[in-house]
Amino acid sequence: MPPNPAEPPEERDAALPGLARAAARTGGAVARARRAKQAAPVEPAAVDPVARVVLDVPLAHLDRPFDYAVPAPMAEAARPGVRVKVRFAGQDVDGYVVARVAESDHGGRLTPLRRVVSAEPVLSAEVAALCDAVAERYAGAASDVRRLAVPPRHATTEKQPTGPEPPLPAGLDAAEAWAGYPAAEPFLRHLRDGGAPRGVWGAAPGEDWPLLLAHLAAAALAAGRGSVLCLPDHKDVARLDDALRELLGEGHHVVLGAAAGPAARYRDFLAVSRGDRRIAIGTRSAAFAPVRDLGLVVVWDDGDDLHAEPRAPYPHTREVLLLRSEATGAAALVGGFARTVEADQLLRSGWAHEIEAPRAELRERVLVAVTGASEMDFRRDPLTAAARMPRQVFDAVRWGLEHGPVLVQTPRAGYALRLACDRCREPARCAACTGPLQIPGPTDPPRCRWCATEAPGWTCGECGGHGLRAPVVGNLRTSDELGRTFPKVPVVTSSADRVRDRVGPEPRIVVATPGAEPVAEGGFAVVVLLDSWLVLGRDAMRVGEEALRRWCNAVGLVRPGGRALAVGDPAAPALQALVRWDPAGFAAREAEERRTANLPPAARIATITGDAGAVDDALTLLALPEGGDVLGPLPEGEEERVVVRVPRRDGPALSAALGELQRVRSARKLEPVRIQVDPSEI
Repeated sequence: MPPNPAEPPEERDAALPGLARAAARTGGAVARARRAKQAAPVEPAAVDPVARVVLDVPLAHLDRPFDYAVPAPMAEAARPGVRVKVRFAGQDVDGYVVARVAESDHGGRLTPLRRVVSAEPVLSAEVAALCDAVAERYAGAASDVRRLAVPPRHATTEKQPTGPEPPLPAGLDAAEAWAGYPAAEPFLRHLRDGGAPRGVWGAAPGEDWPLLLAHLAAAALAAGRGSVLCLPDHKDVARLDDALRELLGEGHHVVLGAAAGPAARYRDFLAVSRGDRRIAIGTRSAAFAPVRDLGLVVVWDDGDDLHAEPRAPYPHTREVLLLRSEATGAAALVGGFARTVEADQLLRSGWAHEIEAPRAELRERVLVAVTGASEMDFRRDPLTAAARMPRQVFDAVRWGLEHGPVLVQTPRAGYALRLACDRCREPARCAACTGPLQIPGPTDPPRCRWCATEAPGWTCGECGGHGLRAPVVGNLRTSDELGRTFPKVPVVTSSADRVRDRVGPEPRIVVATPGAEPVAEGGFAVVVLLDSWLVLGRDAMRVGEEALRRWCNAVGLVRPGGRALAVGDPAAPALQALVRWDPAGFAAREAEERRTANLPPAARIATITGDAGAVDDALTLLALPEGGDVLGPLPEGEEERVVVRVPRRDGPALSAALGELQRVRSARKLEPVRIQVDPSEI
């Protein structure tokens, strides 16, 4: 009984110990009753009374199945693939049943399952094995991969049935759609016959690639097989979604992605998991879609860094799909306007075959030219309008506007992103914090990019000058310049803050940053690529490959018979490859240079990042394969990073050694480190 506030304080204080003892007795009785209930024997299931459960625990040393007893009331619901709650280390933990077996290797008494969260099997055996393979490949925990593969549950959606798949429309002819690529005919024939062809496809400029991919998925579906098609971003997904809907009609495919919301995402996932839809498209997570009878996997534009998962264990979509292709015997296609060195490696090893248009067809598709000064001239004076947009640019834009819309690609968003003294070229700095100055808009005064302090009366500290120039300008400044030159033509911009998906066929100028280029109805008449020196000036291993990929994607939007003009150094290898439309040759040369320098894909690498002590502990515990070496450590902010490199043939051994390192580190509760296998940049 609670103490009476009217009682004297000393009497209430005397009563408190007794109350505490009573409360302790009550709590102890409840705890004993709970333990007695848990310890009470449960009637096991008559058939396969042992469930093997993988836990949703991000600890590497616990990344394995655990055996639990299946109570008789749960015998029917506790099927492989369902979500369950189990008791582990004194807590209720989420998990998935991955198997039901008759006996356990565990010698003691098994803890029973707490409850079956849902009777819906959402983790198929194939996807569970794929998660394990990806975790092993990237030295991570399979529980982290399963979070990428299975979306969160939406109970209301789970109760709703999924409609049946409608019949395929008649008259589909994938061979006719792919007639421009002679090597596609045997690929399609093997796909229809249930084989597993593998190809690397170089799309021609102006190609309607979503329609061709839709025909591939339709050919697989006609053969009774499913497809998974992964693309970098929502714009590409939307284009393929439209193409599939136009070709097959409604009800044959689903779009898997978080943008649709939890309910719609889970509904589409269940439609695939239940076998009611057999074509799944989307971004990174769609690579794990539980498609029944999988017969085709496709990754488009595999060089885009959006295909690299930013969460541990950092898998790449291309590698996930290739692992899945080998495990399931599905056909595989790596496609894009450009070609990565990894795709070139697939061809060199004989794993895949090339699918390309004839050279004569490529020459007729687009005419690419280069104009402008050399890179050294740009570095001397990159500020003059004549160097950045010479007369040939305005001539090309003028010609293009007579035939349709014009695309101008500039690598930076904004207005004047960097300022310098117009007399001595010294970078303009803020007087308050020494940050770089920029001009946000055409009527705005100079402003610090760090502290936002305005500097209308700026003075150069080196020469005393007051004039400012813009070494680097963005899409807004470019649109202003073009708008003044062509005052009667609408000029629109597309960048990260506002991405335009489509524009009409009317004459207009579209100024876009890489990746934000819209699709023009009928294609662009002319594509202009500005500031190539800026794209090629980055200090990165893939700078040439990435620059060519961005340019090829822009030129790929041109209409057949259109033109493209790049402003830059004609001697730059990436621009030469663009003029010849030879991304395959450029990738082959890049691969050879990397082989000479012992860089990926000729070698397998991994980075280990963390505090200095944690990195040192990790290197001490790492059993590096023979022939491997360690580069570093190098400072990375407040942390350190080392690069571990082994020959390509020892890649699986490196992944195994790093996985063992993760398990030992987790079991010993050592300081964390971040391990990335085959990062896109070193």
